[in-house]
Amino acid sequence: MDSKLRRITIACVVTMTLLVAGTGIGIGYLRQQGYRPAAAAKQQTKADTAEEEAVDYSAFLGDETFFDKDKSDYEKLLEQTGKKLSLFATSVEKDLRIQILNEMGELVTGEELYVTLNGEEYKDLDQDGIVYIGDLSPGEYEVALKETGEYKVPSTPVSIHVKENVEYVPIDDISLLIKTEDDIDAEKEDSEKGDADSDRTERTDIQQSEGNRSFGIDVSKWNKEIDWEAVKAAGVDFAIIRCGYRGSVTGTLVEDPYFYQNIQGARAAGVKVGLYFFTQAVNAVEAVEEASMVLCLNNGLPLDYPIFIDTEGAGGNGRADGLDVNTRTEVCDAFCETIESAGYRAGIYASRNWYYNKLDMTKLDSNVIWLAEYREYPQYEGKYQMWQYTSGGSLDGIEGRVDFNISFLNEEQEE
Repeated sequence: MDSKLRRITIACVVTMTLLVAGTGIGIGYLRQQGYRPAAAAKQQTKADTAEEEAVDYSAFLGDETFFDKDKSDYEKLLEQTGKKLSLFATSVEKDLRIQILNEMGELVTGEELYVTLNGEEYKDLDQDGIVYIGDLSPGEYEVALKETGEYKVPSTPVSIHVKENVEYVPIDDISLLIKTEDDIDAEKEDSEKGDADSDRTERTDIQQSEGNRSFGIDVSKWNKEIDWEAVKAAGVDFAIIRCGYRGSVTGTLVEDPYFYQNIQGARAAGVKVGLYFFTQAVNAVEAVEEASMVLCLNNGLPLDYPIFIDTEGAGGNGRADGLDVNTRTEVCDAFCETIESAGYRAGIYASRNWYYNKLDMTKLDSNVIWLAEYREYPQYEGKYQMWQYTSGGSLDGIEGRVDFNISFLNEEQEE
């Protein structure tokens, strides 16, 4: 890009920024030099307009000091206003998550920052813009940013109420915690593994939708690019799409890289959709975070099928693999309660073994149960409304294996 074009481009960006910010500094400078904006010229009298027509409005491009950082008032103002910080604090249960944001509402990372909670100092140790404080007594607290030379901080502290018990409602600021796979080591973090029981009678054929029973699939990034028109033509009525997962090592909330592509493609092809999230939550608080992430990604759009929490093993080394029955049950209940508080139907995905031995189903059977059992006919004796009967299906529009499911939800609705 030559210097003249670069100057014109920079001038356009600066002028637009000035209009949005309402500072008027750049315009003021032009007026001092004898230039006037075209919009102002239109409001002049005929005589003034004739005078304005003789003005060269691009003359400021020849001013070498116009973009000089040392001499431009605008640049100085931008530098000052670009260093303001703010706080956003939330509590789920006897805890506090304090997020430090810049003027764009983004987390401030890579900086040595401190906050005070009722006067006690806490440091952002990993410099990710988040300070988490647990084991707090319920009640009212004041949070403030400690003065720093580089940034302007709020002059007054933020008041926050630390909750005594979990409230199953979506967390407002959860979007700031959601990462993409570019931010993590996905090979280590995404350890979703099926552990459904199987034997030699496993079926892999397509169960055509008929009557009140519907045939569907569930997909994630592992299925890669999908031709949804071909999938629909093959007889698929619904798809349960993974929107994300919690990392099995660090516990990071991660969006499935194919989520939006899949949900848009499925809807465009006329395939009904539901969602699932692979959990690695170790307590109810984290389960509320996971449910909040799903709701954030879905952004209030209607769904044809429930939102499921996928609870299964992560190869034996996942952060949630060793949970006891009560804790894992609490995790599933907290996730489902949070989803339902937003007006969606919630469900649980697990294998027959997990339903029998890893969960207390007496506390969860009000949710939609999605059973994974790879047999010709399930041996699970509990109630279920969806059945994943194979992970080895083959289907036009999807390369490689895909999970096949039967939904009995329509039958249940007519009972």
